[in-house]
Amino acid sequence: MVGRAAKPISADEAAALVRPGMWLDYGVSLGQPDAFDRALAARKAELSDVKIRSCLTVKPRAVIEADPEGEHFHSFNWHFSGYDRAKHKQGLCSYIPLNLGEVPGYYRRFIEPIDIVVLKVRPKGEDGVFNFGPTSVWQRTLVERAKIMIAEVSPGLPHVAGDRNGVHASEVDFVIEGDGAPPAELLNPPTTDADRRVAALIAGEIEDGACIQIGIGGMPNAVCSLIKESGVRDLGIHTEMLTDGIIDLYRAGCVTGARKTIDAGKVVFTFALGSRPLYEAIDRNTQMHCCPVEYTNDPDVIRQNDNVISINCTTQIDLQGQAASESDGHRHISGTGGQLQFVRGAYASNGGKSFICLPSTYERNGVRKSRIVLELTAGNIVTTPRSDVMYVVTEYGIANLKGKSVPERASLLISLAHPDFREELERKAREHGLIPRGYRAPKASAAP
Repeated sequence: MVGRAAKPISADEAAALVRPGMWLDYGVSLGQPDAFDRALAARKAELSDVKIRSCLTVKPRAVIEADPEGEHFHSFNWHFSGYDRAKHKQGLCSYIPLNLGEVPGYYRRFIEPIDIVVLKVRPKGEDGVFNFGPTSVWQRTLVERAKIMIAEVSPGLPHVAGDRNGVHASEVDFVIEGDGAPPAELLNPPTTDADRRVAALIAGEIEDGACIQIGIGGMPNAVCSLIKESGVRDLGIHTEMLTDGIIDLYRAGCVTGARKTIDAGKVVFTFALGSRPLYEAIDRNTQMHCCPVEYTNDPDVIRQNDNVISINCTTQIDLQGQAASESDGHRHISGTGGQLQFVRGAYASNGGKSFICLPSTYERNGVRKSRIVLELTAGNIVTTPRSDVMYVVTEYGIANLKGKSVPERASLLISLAHPDFREELERKAREHGLIPRGYRAPKASAAP
């Protein structure tokens, strides 16, 4: 909408616009508002049935903390952070299933116009645009679908170049001043021995000029470290999330984007989340290209680059190759995110490869259990179907499931399991007819 006033008001005045029963949207990650959130929480006694959509919350939300019984505010979330997961366990946050790259379409096709959208932005530039900083995702779509658009200005955000990565003052109804705090940091967990062994297997599959998508966590971070040590050059980046591991590769000179078919020379992503050095590296860096998620996560866009390498983690995989990456039974952990879209985009890319990686075991209450199982935990959500899974990697080896029969898949996955569980897995696979009598099983390529 053109011709809005961009009227300066206080956070309290902005919160006073909210009425019972309204739908609000806080946007994504570092783009979620703080000053408005606190002001709205202070009004809880006056409000009821206020519904708020958000995604990947990086700091406690005042509206949730002020309403521990969920009597006034209801939170709906597209992808859980650790905070969101904890609030879900308390019954204060609900998950919205998705493919991340499709969300702009959901807003345009299936979700009614939003009563109030509040997004954190940088101060207005000379061109009249409030830059979104390191978070594009579907922020532009929220602007388009907002009945009332409020910009919360925060000079603490880095200024990030990209495609449509901002909102013009003429599209904003009200402007409030934020607290100017530096963006929240998300640090990688420590790297384990299993992470390093998995990383070594994946790094061995990456050649000069490959175009990489990689997620967050100890395992992907270890992959980045080993790629850096391997001497691979001219890497391209087309990813959903820009992480510290990718920035380390960029600073080491491994990333040039010179061989990319589209967006040559650009590091393409839809949001960045990590440490202060990451935010410093992307601030006003014209090689960085923050784009809407409908572009970054579209398999038809992803496949246009050759030799796409997609690296994602899962938490459990069954003997037919179904990867459950977002839940533990009925307990929701994270979300589908862009995993399936990048798996499919990498497969369609000329020379592309997708990797689903996981440590072979986990420990609960002092008991070690296998992540490779006959059948998924009851209630577990399949993130990537068996028909889409390509390479599976654990610390014990790597196996390509494409074109493999059920007995071949089961046998290969058993060989990727921890040795303590292989005999039992094979017995169960034979009892349930996944491996027929007399079948001579193939083995995965073993870890060095």
